[in-house]
Amino acid sequence: MSAHLAAVDLGATSGRVMVAGVAPGSIDIAPVARFANDPVYLWNGRRAAMHWDLPGLFRNVCDGLAEATRRYPDLAGIGVDSWAVDYGLLRGGALAALPHHYRDARCEDGADTVHQRITHPELYARNGLQYLPFNTLYQLATDALGDVDRALLIPDLVNYWLTGREATERTNASTTGLLGIDGHWDDELMTLLDIPTDLFPAVVDPGTELGPPLPHLATLSGITGRPHVSTVASHDTASAVVAVPMAPEASVYISCGTWGLVGVELEHPVLSEAARRANFTNEVGADGRIRFLRNTMGLWLLSESVRHWDRDRVDLGALLEQATACRPPAQVFDTDDPVFASPGDMPDRIAAWYTARGLPPPTTRAETVRAIIESLAAAFADRVETASLLSGTAARTVHIVGGGAQNALLCQLIADRVGAPVVAGPVEATALGNVLIQARTHGLLAGDLEALRSHVTDRLLVGRFTPRGVPGRSRALSGRARS
Repeated sequence: MSAHLAAVDLGATSGRVMVAGVAPGSIDIAPVARFANDPVYLWNGRRAAMHWDLPGLFRNVCDGLAEATRRYPDLAGIGVDSWAVDYGLLRGGALAALPHHYRDARCEDGADTVHQRITHPELYARNGLQYLPFNTLYQLATDALGDVDRALLIPDLVNYWLTGREATERTNASTTGLLGIDGHWDDELMTLLDIPTDLFPAVVDPGTELGPPLPHLATLSGITGRPHVSTVASHDTASAVVAVPMAPEASVYISCGTWGLVGVELEHPVLSEAARRANFTNEVGADGRIRFLRNTMGLWLLSESVRHWDRDRVDLGALLEQATACRPPAQVFDTDDPVFASPGDMPDRIAAWYTARGLPPPTTRAETVRAIIESLAAAFADRVETASLLSGTAARTVHIVGGGAQNALLCQLIADRVGAPVVAGPVEATALGNVLIQARTHGLLAGDLEALRSHVTDRLLVGRFTPRGVPGRSRALSGRARS
């Protein structure tokens, strides 16, 4: 039995529609559409607020699905994943306003409002989430919710527009801060924060059937055939982890795109005070697994730098080769410094970071890129060690998936710093994980996560990087938990 499946994968800077041919013993995946996902700035009477252009994004999704059905008339399924935490508010079934972007300045106010009513240690005991000022519950604290009747997370909103069905997929629900450790909406917490307890629809698991695209939508957008939409692990990191070909008891993963998500897969959450202080989070993965991870800055630093330079039409491949030949910086910089969180002139901010500390700043583009890659590798290696020690998982192998898997310099530096082999790929891990869950839903594949991961063969990997023995092996290899 074989069929084609479409993965709608929406990232924080771009989106794509990928189509996979799934047949006995093989999975082939390729893009049919790629498009930018740029924020829009709208004046709100006080400042220019940062929003997502969800209608434009949905138009690109529909165009991509139409192209997918033209190329593959047997298209059987559609699954949607996206970045986490953001949402659309509905009034009477219609979008009330463009969703805010998690990088919008309003997020700075929400955490203070929430923490006046409940402390972060109390929150961590309830939801297991790391502190991030843009988490959903903090954003909701800045919204006027009295005249809205529903909130849908981004992939759930796209599914609603496709099928008319309202649901909240579990892996993304677990990033809101409002889902309890027991897997249910925390009504008590919502009431404490003046959030209506029925604001979000019921939680469903990956693999839930939602139905075909609405007939009028299919006609207007050119989607043909009868593909069915089903939920996948709709948080993009959750989908990416599905496609990590790892042995959970001896592996740490890095899902590296705009953000870097560094963690391990567990059966149960880690709610220790040490985990909270280290700002590690417990998010739900496919099949009820726990993604114990730390959210840290990723390739955003590089992409923002390239965006700033792009007026000169930068050749990123050539620039990475030049960076590889550069001497490392005298000191790595703190990639999680808030100064790097918002859009802008990233190369100038990096130079200023060094200058403010009396350190020589990078003076060329290649030196700036080398400083970025060295600093990301150092941050990732530190997170690998911490994840290993807090969870008791030995980091005998580090898997890096997503766009970062294509960056050979980054992969080698991580291997060197951790002192363990790095397996790079799949690059399209998020879309592939999306497809693997769909394939099981449609009866094309069967089994648990390990069975699904067995279909991620060497053909889908980029390469393997062996540590060169400097600057020393990490304690993460032992996996000894911290006391």
